[in-house]
Amino acid sequence: MNISIVVTQEEHYKYAQEICDTIESSALLRGTGIAKRTPEYIIKKMEKGDAVIALNNGIFAGFCYIESWQHGQFVAHSGLIVHPDYRNLGLAKKIKSFVFDYSLEKYPNAKVFGITTGLAVMKINSELGYKPVPFSELTNDPSFWKGCQTCTNYEILKSKDYKMCLCTGMLYDPAEKPKDPPKHPFNVRIWNRLKEIKQALFLKTKK
Repeated sequence: MNISIVVTQEEHYKYAQEICDTIESSALLRGTGIAKRTPEYIIKKMEKGDAVIALNNGIFAGFCYIESWQHGQFVAHSGLIVHPDYRNLGLAKKIKSFVFDYSLEKYPNAKVFGITTGLAVMKINSELGYKPVPFSELTNDPSFWKGCQTCTNYEILKSKDYKMCLCTGMLYDPAEKPKDPPKHPFNVRIWNRLKEIKQALFLKTKK
């Protein structure tokens, strides 16, 4: 299997619909909330060189894109997805590591952040040097939070005045970290328990 990860170019526009379909079907399968994106939006990211794609001899295998906020002070990696045919091969971690290094190169002074409910993504982020933070340490750009409107958990986020949700906020600040950041211990049991507590509190409130 010859999987390559590259920064997107015009030749990759044709994969936009498949990327959107894979992201949506994955979220439905897991029963998790996700901010939906259109093929047009994905292509715009590709045009700007703010996306990376994994291909196996021309067959779509994975994808992730970069978003920037507050004039490049913050960047986030969104839409991380691996096609079902290429899962359980460690590809998600390879894509995340690639886009992480690329975003630090393209936006050297930016803080890198993300919000997620996925334990696998949290684990990868921890290994890259991210730390869990309250939403108050993330971007305050309204357009970022507007992107959450298509998520099934948006009403929870809005009811909490955009200060907390089922997602966990994670942040990497290059000003605070050495070039090769130490790994933060990641305990799956603790994070699973935290997730269960959030669901019990927020979903009960929602009802």
